[in-house]
Amino acid sequence: MKYKTDFLIIGSGIAGLTLALKVANFGNVAIVTKKEIMDSNTARAQGGIASVFDESDSFDLHIQDTFESGDDLCNKAVVEMVVKNGPARIRELIDLGVHFNSKKNSKDQTIQLDLGREGGHSKNRIVHAQDMTGVEIEKVLVNQIKNHKNIRIFEHHIGIDLITFSTRMKRGLTTTTHKDYCCGAYVLDKTTKTVKTFCAKTTSLATGGAGKVYLYTSNPDIATGDGIAMGYRAGATVANLEFVQFHPTCLYHPDAKNFLISEAVRGEGGILIDSAGRRFMEKYDPKKELAFRDAVARAIDNELKKSGEDSVFLDISHRKPEFIKTRFPNLYEKCLTFGIDMTKDPIPVVPAAHYMCGGIATDMSGRTDIERLYAIGETACTGLHGANRLASNSLLEALVYAHNAAQQAVKDVNAFNFESIPECPLWNEAGTTDSDEVIMVSHNWDEIRRFMWNYVGIVRSNKRLARARRRIENIQKEIRKYYWDFKVTSDLIELRNIAMVAELIIKSAMHRKESRGLHYNIEYPDRDDKQWQKDTLLRRPLAG
Repeated sequence: MKYKTDFLIIGSGIAGLTLALKVANFGNVAIVTKKEIMDSNTARAQGGIASVFDESDSFDLHIQDTFESGDDLCNKAVVEMVVKNGPARIRELIDLGVHFNSKKNSKDQTIQLDLGREGGHSKNRIVHAQDMTGVEIEKVLVNQIKNHKNIRIFEHHIGIDLITFSTRMKRGLTTTTHKDYCCGAYVLDKTTKTVKTFCAKTTSLATGGAGKVYLYTSNPDIATGDGIAMGYRAGATVANLEFVQFHPTCLYHPDAKNFLISEAVRGEGGILIDSAGRRFMEKYDPKKELAFRDAVARAIDNELKKSGEDSVFLDISHRKPEFIKTRFPNLYEKCLTFGIDMTKDPIPVVPAAHYMCGGIATDMSGRTDIERLYAIGETACTGLHGANRLASNSLLEALVYAHNAAQQAVKDVNAFNFESIPECPLWNEAGTTDSDEVIMVSHNWDEIRRFMWNYVGIVRSNKRLARARRRIENIQKEIRKYYWDFKVTSDLIELRNIAMVAELIIKSAMHRKESRGLHYNIEYPDRDDKQWQKDTLLRRPLAG
Protein backbone atom coordinates (compact mmCIF):
# COMPACT_ATOMS: atom_id res chain seq x y z
CA MET A 1 0.00 0.00 0.00
CA LYS A 2 1.30 3.45 -0.92
CA TYR A 3 0.56 6.89 0.58
CA LYS A 4 1.60 10.35 -0.60
CA THR A 5 1.79 13.30 1.74
CA ASP A 6 3.39 16.72 2.01
CA PHE A 7 4.77 16.22 5.53
CA LEU A 8 5.65 12.82 6.98
CA ILE A 9 6.37 12.91 10.70
CA ILE A 10 7.58 9.78 12.48
CA GLY A 11 6.96 10.14 16.21
CA SER A 12 4.25 11.65 18.39
CA GLY A 13 5.96 13.38 21.29
CA ILE A 14 6.09 17.15 21.87
CA ALA A 15 8.48 17.67 18.93
CA GLY A 16 6.50 15.72 16.35
CA LEU A 17 3.07 16.98 17.41
CA THR A 18 4.18 20.61 17.60
CA LEU A 19 5.72 20.34 14.13
CA ALA A 20 2.51 18.75 12.79
CA LEU A 21 0.33 21.55 14.11
CA LYS A 22 2.61 24.25 12.72
CA VAL A 23 2.72 22.81 9.17
CA ALA A 24 -0.84 21.45 8.91
CA ASN A 25 -2.26 24.63 7.38
CA PHE A 26 0.26 24.38 4.53
CA GLY A 27 -0.31 20.81 3.37
CA ASN A 28 -1.32 17.28 4.32
CA VAL A 29 0.40 15.67 7.31
CA ALA A 30 0.88 11.99 8.14
CA ILE A 31 1.94 11.13 11.70
CA VAL A 32 3.36 7.64 12.18
CA THR A 33 3.56 6.44 15.79
CA LYS A 34 4.54 3.06 17.27
CA LYS A 35 1.69 2.71 19.74
CA GLU A 36 -1.18 5.09 20.46
CA ILE A 37 -0.55 8.76 19.90
CA MET A 38 -0.25 9.54 23.63
CA ASP A 39 2.50 6.95 24.12
CA SER A 40 5.73 8.92 24.15
CA ASN A 41 8.58 10.00 26.39
CA THR A 42 6.94 13.42 26.55
CA ALA A 43 3.94 12.02 28.40
CA ARG A 44 6.34 10.79 31.09
CA ALA A 45 8.11 14.13 31.56
CA GLN A 46 7.51 15.17 35.16
CA GLY A 47 9.73 18.19 35.72
CA GLY A 48 8.87 20.86 33.16
CA ILE A 49 10.33 23.29 30.66
CA ALA A 50 13.28 25.52 31.51
CA SER A 51 12.78 29.14 30.44
CA VAL A 52 13.37 32.66 31.68
CA PHE A 53 10.26 34.32 33.12
CA ASP A 54 11.31 35.65 36.54
CA GLU A 55 12.56 39.25 36.82
CA SER A 56 15.54 38.06 38.87
CA ASP A 57 16.56 35.69 36.06
CA SER A 58 18.10 36.46 32.67
CA PHE A 59 18.89 34.85 29.33
CA ASP A 60 22.57 35.21 30.14
CA LEU A 61 22.19 33.16 33.33
CA HIS A 62 20.26 30.41 31.54
CA ILE A 63 22.89 30.35 28.79
CA GLN A 64 25.67 30.19 31.38
CA ASP A 65 23.99 27.29 33.24
CA THR A 66 23.51 25.40 29.97
CA PHE A 67 27.18 25.81 29.04
CA GLU A 68 28.37 24.76 32.48
CA SER A 69 26.16 21.67 32.40
CA GLY A 70 27.32 20.83 28.86
CA ASP A 71 30.94 20.86 30.03
CA ASP A 72 31.95 23.44 27.41
CA LEU A 73 30.84 21.37 24.43
CA CYS A 74 27.65 23.28 23.62
CA ASN A 75 27.24 25.27 20.41
CA LYS A 76 27.09 28.90 21.53
CA ALA A 77 24.83 30.10 18.71
CA VAL A 78 22.40 27.25 19.32
CA VAL A 79 22.25 27.81 23.06
CA GLU A 80 21.56 31.52 22.63
CA MET A 81 18.89 30.89 20.00
CA VAL A 82 17.04 28.23 22.03
CA VAL A 83 17.14 30.11 25.33
CA LYS A 84 15.98 33.41 23.82
CA ASN A 85 13.12 31.77 21.90
CA GLY A 86 11.90 29.75 24.89
CA PRO A 87 9.37 32.21 26.40
CA ALA A 88 7.58 32.74 23.08
CA ARG A 89 7.22 29.00 22.48
CA ILE A 90 5.84 28.45 26.00
CA ARG A 91 3.32 31.26 25.53
CA GLU A 92 2.13 29.43 22.40
CA LEU A 93 1.44 26.35 24.53
CA ILE A 94 -0.50 28.47 27.00
CA ASP A 95 -2.52 29.93 24.13
CA LEU A 96 -3.34 26.38 22.99
CA GLY A 97 -4.74 25.63 26.43
CA VAL A 98 -1.86 24.12 28.41
CA HIS A 99 -2.34 24.88 32.12
CA PHE A 100 0.94 25.46 33.92
CA ASN A 101 1.13 26.08 37.67
CA SER A 102 0.71 29.73 38.57
CA LYS A 103 0.65 31.89 41.70
CA LYS A 104 -0.11 35.43 42.80
CA ASN A 105 2.70 37.94 42.82
CA SER A 106 3.17 39.03 46.43
CA LYS A 107 3.86 42.62 45.34
CA ASP A 108 0.99 43.47 43.00
CA GLN A 109 -1.23 40.32 43.25
CA THR A 110 -0.94 39.63 39.52
CA ILE A 111 -0.96 36.01 38.36
CA GLN A 112 2.41 34.68 37.21
CA LEU A 113 3.97 31.32 36.47
CA ASP A 114 5.02 29.31 39.52
CA LEU A 115 8.62 28.48 38.63
CA GLY A 116 10.40 25.44 40.07
CA ARG A 117 14.10 24.74 40.33
CA GLU A 118 16.18 21.72 39.35
CA GLY A 119 19.80 20.64 39.46
CA GLY A 120 22.26 22.91 37.68
CA HIS A 121 19.96 25.93 37.50
CA SER A 122 21.07 29.11 39.25
CA LYS A 123 17.49 30.45 39.34
CA ASN A 124 13.94 29.17 39.56
CA ARG A 125 12.93 28.80 35.90
CA ILE A 126 11.12 25.47 35.51
CA VAL A 127 7.64 26.00 34.06
CA HIS A 128 5.58 23.02 35.19
CA ALA A 129 2.14 21.49 35.59
CA GLN A 130 2.57 20.01 39.07
CA ASP A 131 4.65 16.85 38.47
CA MET A 132 2.84 15.83 35.28
CA THR A 133 4.01 18.48 32.82
CA GLY A 134 4.44 16.13 29.90
CA VAL A 135 0.98 14.61 30.20
CA GLU A 136 -0.63 18.05 30.30
CA ILE A 137 1.23 19.20 27.18
CA GLU A 138 0.64 15.95 25.30
CA LYS A 139 -3.11 15.97 26.01
CA VAL A 140 -3.54 19.48 24.66
CA LEU A 141 -1.44 18.83 21.55
CA VAL A 142 -3.22 15.54 20.81
CA ASN A 143 -6.61 17.23 21.13
CA GLN A 144 -5.51 19.90 18.64
CA ILE A 145 -4.09 17.25 16.29
CA LYS A 146 -7.23 15.12 16.27
CA ASN A 147 -9.37 18.12 15.38
CA HIS A 148 -7.28 19.19 12.38
CA LYS A 149 -8.63 18.10 9.00
CA ASN A 150 -5.21 18.04 7.31
CA ILE A 151 -3.60 15.61 9.79
CA ARG A 152 -3.88 11.84 9.52
CA ILE A 153 -2.63 9.65 12.37
CA PHE A 154 -1.21 6.15 11.80
CA GLU A 155 -1.12 4.51 15.23
CA HIS A 156 0.56 1.14 15.82
CA HIS A 157 2.90 1.74 12.87
CA ILE A 158 6.70 1.55 13.11
CA GLY A 159 9.26 2.98 10.69
CA ILE A 160 11.61 0.46 9.07
CA ASP A 161 13.87 2.49 6.81
CA LEU A 162 13.97 5.81 5.03
CA ILE A 163 13.61 6.02 1.26
CA THR A 164 16.09 8.29 -0.51
CA PHE A 165 16.42 9.26 -4.14
CA SER A 166 19.36 6.89 -4.49
CA THR A 167 17.64 4.01 -2.71
CA ARG A 168 18.63 0.63 -4.02
CA MET A 169 15.96 -1.91 -3.40
CA LYS A 170 16.87 -4.99 -1.47
CA ARG A 171 14.02 -5.08 0.98
CA GLY A 172 14.55 -1.52 2.11
CA LEU A 173 18.32 -1.20 2.00
CA THR A 174 19.15 2.47 1.59
CA THR A 175 22.37 4.06 0.41
CA THR A 176 23.23 7.68 -0.12
CA THR A 177 25.78 9.95 -1.70
CA HIS A 178 25.43 12.31 1.31
CA LYS A 179 24.09 14.86 -1.21
CA ASP A 180 20.87 12.92 -1.40
CA TYR A 181 17.28 13.75 -0.59
CA CYS A 182 14.70 11.84 1.35
CA CYS A 183 11.51 10.68 -0.39
CA GLY A 184 9.71 9.08 2.56
CA ALA A 185 9.87 5.83 4.53
CA TYR A 186 8.87 2.19 4.68
CA VAL A 187 6.54 1.61 7.63
CA LEU A 188 5.24 -1.62 9.19
CA ASP A 189 1.56 -1.70 10.13
CA LYS A 190 1.79 -3.70 13.37
CA THR A 191 -1.89 -4.65 13.23
CA THR A 192 -2.06 -6.04 9.71
CA LYS A 193 1.66 -6.97 9.61
CA THR A 194 1.98 -5.36 6.18
CA VAL A 195 4.61 -2.88 5.05
CA LYS A 196 3.37 0.46 3.72
CA THR A 197 5.25 2.90 1.53
CA PHE A 198 5.01 6.58 2.47
CA CYS A 199 6.18 9.05 -0.20
CA ALA A 200 6.63 12.55 1.17
CA LYS A 201 7.93 15.97 0.20
CA THR A 202 9.56 16.27 3.62
CA THR A 203 10.22 13.62 6.26
CA SER A 204 10.84 14.41 9.93
CA LEU A 205 12.26 11.99 12.49
CA ALA A 206 10.86 12.72 15.96
CA THR A 207 11.06 9.25 17.46
CA GLY A 208 12.56 10.19 20.82
CA GLY A 209 15.46 8.53 22.57
CA ALA A 210 17.10 5.14 22.99
CA GLY A 211 16.93 4.32 26.69
CA LYS A 212 15.98 0.70 25.96
CA VAL A 213 19.53 0.12 24.72
CA TYR A 214 20.30 -0.20 28.45
CA LEU A 215 19.06 -2.73 31.00
CA TYR A 216 17.80 -0.09 33.42
CA THR A 217 16.05 2.98 32.03
CA SER A 218 13.42 5.56 32.85
CA ASN A 219 12.19 5.36 29.25
CA PRO A 220 9.10 3.51 28.02
CA ASP A 221 9.44 0.37 25.90
CA ILE A 222 9.10 2.40 22.69
CA ALA A 223 12.45 4.19 23.20
CA THR A 224 14.59 1.98 20.94
CA GLY A 225 16.50 4.64 19.01
CA ASP A 226 14.50 4.09 15.81
CA GLY A 227 15.05 7.54 14.30
CA ILE A 228 18.78 7.59 15.01
CA ALA A 229 19.23 4.14 13.46
CA MET A 230 17.05 4.93 10.42
CA GLY A 231 18.86 8.20 9.82
CA TYR A 232 22.32 6.65 10.11
CA ARG A 233 21.45 3.76 7.78
CA ALA A 234 20.21 6.28 5.21
CA GLY A 235 23.51 8.17 5.38
CA ALA A 236 22.83 11.01 7.81
CA THR A 237 25.64 12.07 10.12
CA VAL A 238 25.20 11.30 13.82
CA ALA A 239 26.99 13.16 16.61
CA ASN A 240 28.04 12.80 20.25
CA LEU A 241 26.39 9.45 20.96
CA GLU A 242 28.87 8.71 23.75
CA PHE A 243 26.95 11.20 25.90
CA VAL A 244 24.13 9.14 27.41
CA GLN A 245 22.51 10.81 30.39
CA PHE A 246 21.72 8.57 33.35
CA HIS A 247 19.06 10.09 35.55
CA PRO A 248 20.24 9.76 39.15
CA THR A 249 16.88 8.88 40.70
CA CYS A 250 14.70 6.12 39.30
CA LEU A 251 12.45 4.34 41.78
CA TYR A 252 14.01 1.09 42.98
CA HIS A 253 11.31 -1.47 43.69
CA PRO A 254 10.81 -5.01 42.35
CA ASP A 255 7.34 -4.15 41.05
CA ALA A 256 8.20 -0.74 39.59
CA LYS A 257 9.16 -0.41 35.93
CA ASN A 258 10.72 2.67 34.37
CA PHE A 259 9.37 5.06 37.00
CA LEU A 260 11.31 8.28 37.40
CA ILE A 261 11.51 10.29 40.61
CA SER A 262 11.63 13.83 39.27
CA GLU A 263 14.66 16.03 39.76
CA ALA A 264 12.18 18.58 41.07
CA VAL A 265 12.08 16.59 44.32
CA ARG A 266 15.71 17.54 44.89
CA GLY A 267 14.89 21.02 43.66
CA GLU A 268 12.33 21.34 46.47
CA GLY A 269 14.80 20.23 49.15
CA GLY A 270 15.01 16.44 48.82
CA ILE A 271 18.30 15.00 50.10
CA LEU A 272 20.18 11.86 49.11
CA ILE A 273 21.13 9.49 51.92
CA ASP A 274 22.63 6.02 52.25
CA SER A 275 21.02 3.08 54.04
CA ALA A 276 22.31 4.41 57.37
CA GLY A 277 20.64 7.79 56.80
CA ARG A 278 23.88 9.67 56.05
CA ARG A 279 24.06 12.38 53.36
CA PHE A 280 26.88 11.85 50.90
CA MET A 281 26.66 14.37 48.05
CA GLU A 282 28.83 16.94 49.80
CA LYS A 283 31.75 14.52 49.33
CA TYR A 284 31.36 14.74 45.55
CA ASP A 285 30.17 18.22 44.61
CA PRO A 286 29.74 21.58 46.38
CA LYS A 287 26.26 21.88 44.83
CA LYS A 288 25.32 18.68 46.70
CA GLU A 289 21.91 17.36 45.57
CA LEU A 290 21.57 20.18 43.05
CA ALA A 291 24.73 19.25 41.17
CA PHE A 292 24.51 18.37 37.49
CA ARG A 293 23.04 14.98 36.66
CA ASP A 294 26.31 13.40 35.58
CA ALA A 295 27.92 14.24 38.92
CA VAL A 296 24.96 12.97 40.96
CA ALA A 297 24.66 9.74 38.95
CA ARG A 298 28.38 8.98 39.32
CA ALA A 299 28.22 9.73 43.04
CA ILE A 300 25.35 7.31 43.55
CA ASP A 301 27.05 4.68 41.38
CA ASN A 302 30.21 5.00 43.47
CA GLU A 303 28.30 4.78 46.77
CA LEU A 304 26.52 1.62 45.63
CA LYS A 305 29.76 -0.01 44.50
CA LYS A 306 31.43 0.80 47.83
CA SER A 307 28.55 -0.37 50.00
CA GLY A 308 27.19 -3.25 47.96
CA GLU A 309 23.68 -1.95 48.64
CA ASP A 310 20.90 -2.15 46.07
CA SER A 311 19.94 1.54 46.27
CA VAL A 312 20.39 4.87 47.97
CA PHE A 313 17.46 6.93 49.21
CA LEU A 314 15.88 10.27 48.36
CA ASP A 315 14.29 11.89 51.40
CA ILE A 316 11.91 14.86 51.33
CA SER A 317 9.97 13.87 54.45
CA HIS A 318 11.24 16.98 56.26
CA ARG A 319 8.89 19.11 54.12
CA LYS A 320 5.26 19.53 55.19
CA PRO A 321 3.01 16.68 54.06
CA GLU A 322 0.51 19.01 52.39
CA PHE A 323 3.25 20.65 50.35
CA ILE A 324 4.50 17.27 49.13
CA LYS A 325 1.01 16.08 48.20
CA THR A 326 0.22 19.33 46.36
CA ARG A 327 3.57 19.73 44.58
CA PHE A 328 4.00 16.05 43.71
CA PRO A 329 0.53 14.48 43.52
CA ASN A 330 1.47 11.93 40.88
CA LEU A 331 4.69 10.88 42.61
CA TYR A 332 2.94 10.69 45.98
CA GLU A 333 0.15 8.44 44.69
CA LYS A 334 2.52 6.26 42.66
CA CYS A 335 4.86 5.70 45.60
CA LEU A 336 1.90 4.78 47.81
CA THR A 337 1.06 1.93 45.42
CA PHE A 338 4.48 0.46 46.31
CA GLY A 339 4.02 0.98 50.04
CA ILE A 340 6.16 4.13 50.20
CA ASP A 341 4.71 7.26 51.83
CA MET A 342 7.07 10.00 50.68
CA THR A 343 5.74 12.35 53.38
CA LYS A 344 7.30 9.95 55.93
CA ASP A 345 9.58 7.51 54.12
CA PRO A 346 12.79 7.91 52.11
CA ILE A 347 12.35 6.72 48.51
CA PRO A 348 14.78 4.01 47.31
CA VAL A 349 16.42 5.21 44.07
CA VAL A 350 19.08 4.15 41.55
CA PRO A 351 20.45 5.74 38.36
CA ALA A 352 18.98 4.66 35.02
CA ALA A 353 19.53 5.52 31.36
CA HIS A 354 17.40 8.55 30.68
CA TYR A 355 18.33 10.83 27.78
CA MET A 356 20.45 10.80 24.62
CA CYS A 357 22.42 14.03 24.30
CA GLY A 358 23.68 12.86 20.92
CA GLY A 359 21.68 11.98 17.83
CA ILE A 360 21.33 12.89 14.18
CA ALA A 361 23.32 16.07 13.52
CA THR A 362 21.18 19.02 12.41
CA ASP A 363 21.42 22.70 11.65
CA MET A 364 19.36 25.32 13.49
CA SER A 365 16.32 24.51 11.34
CA GLY A 366 16.43 20.84 12.22
CA ARG A 367 17.78 19.87 8.79
CA THR A 368 20.06 16.85 8.50
CA ASP A 369 22.71 16.49 5.79
CA ILE A 370 20.18 14.62 3.65
CA GLU A 371 17.93 17.11 1.90
CA ARG A 372 14.27 17.20 3.02
CA LEU A 373 15.05 15.01 6.02
CA TYR A 374 14.60 16.66 9.42
CA ALA A 375 15.37 15.43 12.93
CA ILE A 376 13.90 17.10 16.02
CA GLY A 377 13.61 16.38 19.72
CA GLU A 378 15.71 13.72 21.41
CA THR A 379 16.41 12.03 18.06
CA ALA A 380 18.53 15.02 17.04
CA CYS A 381 21.88 16.42 18.11
CA THR A 382 21.54 20.18 17.74
CA GLY A 383 24.49 21.35 19.84
CA LEU A 384 22.32 22.57 22.72
CA HIS A 385 23.21 19.94 25.30
CA GLY A 386 26.91 19.47 24.71
CA ALA A 387 28.30 16.72 26.94
CA ASN A 388 25.43 16.78 29.46
CA ARG A 389 21.87 18.10 29.22
CA LEU A 390 20.76 20.72 31.72
CA ALA A 391 17.56 19.62 33.46
CA SER A 392 14.33 20.53 31.60
CA ASN A 393 16.15 21.87 28.54
CA SER A 394 14.85 18.94 26.48
CA LEU A 395 11.20 19.98 26.15
CA LEU A 396 12.45 23.51 25.50
CA GLU A 397 14.68 22.29 22.66
CA ALA A 398 11.82 20.24 21.17
CA LEU A 399 9.50 23.24 21.10
CA VAL A 400 12.02 25.65 19.59
CA TYR A 401 13.29 23.23 16.95
CA ALA A 402 9.78 22.10 15.98
CA HIS A 403 9.01 25.77 15.31
CA ASN A 404 12.18 26.30 13.28
CA ALA A 405 11.77 23.05 11.35
CA ALA A 406 8.16 23.92 10.51
CA GLN A 407 9.19 27.22 8.96
CA GLN A 408 11.86 25.56 6.81
CA ALA A 409 9.76 22.50 5.90
CA VAL A 410 6.95 24.71 4.61
CA LYS A 411 9.49 26.44 2.34
CA ASP A 412 10.71 23.05 1.11
CA VAL A 413 7.19 21.88 0.33
CA ASN A 414 6.27 25.09 -1.47
CA ALA A 415 9.39 24.80 -3.64
CA PHE A 416 8.83 21.13 -4.40
CA ASN A 417 7.17 19.67 -7.47
CA PHE A 418 5.53 16.51 -6.18
CA GLU A 419 5.42 15.00 -9.65
CA SER A 420 9.21 15.12 -9.75
CA ILE A 421 9.41 12.53 -6.97
CA PRO A 422 10.24 9.18 -8.51
CA GLU A 423 7.72 6.51 -7.71
CA CYS A 424 8.93 5.03 -4.44
CA PRO A 425 9.39 1.29 -4.96
CA LEU A 426 7.10 -0.90 -2.91
CA TRP A 427 8.55 -3.06 -0.17
CA ASN A 428 9.99 -6.29 -1.52
CA GLU A 429 9.97 -9.35 0.71
CA ALA A 430 10.53 -11.94 -2.01
CA GLY A 431 12.45 -14.97 -0.76
CA THR A 432 11.61 -14.42 2.91
CA THR A 433 9.60 -16.61 5.27
CA ASP A 434 7.94 -16.25 8.65
CA SER A 435 10.48 -16.66 11.41
CA ASP A 436 10.80 -19.95 13.23
CA GLU A 437 13.57 -18.69 15.56
CA VAL A 438 12.04 -15.83 17.54
CA ILE A 439 14.37 -16.76 20.41
CA MET A 440 17.20 -15.08 18.46
CA VAL A 441 15.43 -11.74 18.80
CA SER A 442 14.70 -11.98 22.52
CA HIS A 443 18.13 -13.42 23.39
CA ASN A 444 20.09 -10.75 21.51
CA TRP A 445 17.85 -7.99 22.84
CA ASP A 446 18.60 -9.10 26.41
CA GLU A 447 22.34 -9.54 25.79
CA ILE A 448 22.74 -6.08 24.26
CA ARG A 449 21.00 -4.35 27.14
CA ARG A 450 23.05 -6.20 29.74
CA PHE A 451 26.50 -5.63 28.26
CA MET A 452 25.68 -2.00 27.48
CA TRP A 453 24.77 -1.49 31.14
CA ASN A 454 27.85 -3.31 32.43
CA TYR A 455 30.45 -2.07 29.93
CA VAL A 456 29.18 1.21 28.41
CA GLY A 457 27.32 2.68 31.37
CA ILE A 458 27.99 5.43 33.90
CA VAL A 459 31.70 4.53 34.29
CA ARG A 460 33.67 3.09 31.35
CA SER A 461 37.14 1.74 30.60
CA ASN A 462 39.06 0.74 27.48
CA LYS A 463 38.75 -2.94 28.41
CA ARG A 464 34.99 -2.72 28.97
CA LEU A 465 34.45 -0.89 25.71
CA ALA A 466 36.54 -3.43 23.79
CA ARG A 467 34.43 -6.24 25.25
CA ALA A 468 31.25 -4.44 24.23
CA ARG A 469 32.58 -3.91 20.70
CA ARG A 470 33.35 -7.61 20.24
CA ARG A 471 29.90 -8.59 21.41
CA ILE A 472 28.02 -6.09 19.27
CA GLU A 473 29.99 -7.12 16.17
CA ASN A 474 28.93 -10.75 16.61
CA ILE A 475 25.33 -9.83 17.31
CA GLN A 476 25.17 -7.54 14.29
CA LYS A 477 26.27 -10.40 12.03
CA GLU A 478 23.44 -12.56 13.38
CA ILE A 479 20.89 -9.80 12.98
CA ARG A 480 21.87 -8.99 9.41
CA LYS A 481 21.49 -12.62 8.31
CA TYR A 482 18.21 -13.02 10.18
CA TYR A 483 16.84 -9.74 8.82
CA TRP A 484 17.29 -10.68 5.16
CA ASP A 485 15.97 -14.22 5.58
CA PHE A 486 12.72 -13.54 7.42
CA LYS A 487 9.73 -11.21 7.18
CA VAL A 488 10.05 -8.12 9.34
CA THR A 489 8.27 -7.89 12.65
CA SER A 490 8.06 -5.06 15.15
CA ASP A 491 10.40 -6.90 17.54
CA LEU A 492 12.97 -7.51 14.81
CA ILE A 493 12.87 -3.86 13.70
CA GLU A 494 13.46 -2.69 17.28
CA LEU A 495 16.27 -5.21 17.83
CA ARG A 496 17.95 -4.05 14.63
CA ASN A 497 17.68 -0.45 15.83
CA ILE A 498 18.97 -0.91 19.38
CA ALA A 499 21.88 -2.95 17.99
CA MET A 500 22.70 -0.13 15.56
CA VAL A 501 22.51 2.55 18.24
CA ALA A 502 24.52 0.42 20.70
CA GLU A 503 27.26 0.02 18.09
CA LEU A 504 27.33 3.79 17.48
CA ILE A 505 27.50 4.54 21.22
CA ILE A 506 30.41 2.10 21.63
CA LYS A 507 32.30 3.54 18.64
CA SER A 508 31.79 7.09 19.89
CA ALA A 509 32.88 6.21 23.44
CA MET A 510 36.02 4.45 22.19
CA HIS A 511 36.91 7.45 20.07
CA ARG A 512 36.82 10.01 22.91
CA LYS A 513 40.05 9.73 24.91
CA GLU A 514 39.05 11.94 27.84
CA SER A 515 36.32 12.26 30.47
CA ARG A 516 33.80 15.00 29.85
CA GLY A 517 30.23 15.37 31.01
CA LEU A 518 28.36 12.10 30.70
CA HIS A 519 31.33 10.20 29.26
CA TYR A 520 33.63 9.01 32.05
CA ASN A 521 36.52 6.68 31.24
CA ILE A 522 38.64 5.64 34.24
CA GLU A 523 41.73 5.48 32.02
CA TYR A 524 41.31 9.10 30.88
CA PRO A 525 39.83 10.68 34.04
CA ASP A 526 40.52 14.30 33.07
CA ARG A 527 39.04 16.67 30.53
CA ASP A 528 41.35 17.50 27.63
CA ASP A 529 40.25 20.71 25.92
CA LYS A 530 43.30 20.82 23.66
CA GLN A 531 42.48 17.53 21.91
CA TRP A 532 38.82 16.78 22.59
CA GLN A 533 36.78 19.96 22.85
CA LYS A 534 34.98 18.94 19.68
CA ASP A 535 32.03 16.86 18.54
CA THR A 536 32.25 13.16 17.75
CA LEU A 537 30.84 12.65 14.24
CA LEU A 538 30.00 9.31 12.64
CA ARG A 539 28.77 8.71 9.11
CA ARG A 540 27.98 5.47 7.35
CA PRO A 541 30.58 4.65 4.67
CA LEU A 542 29.39 5.10 1.12
CA ALA A 543 28.32 1.93 -0.62
CA GLY A 544 30.67 0.82 -3.34
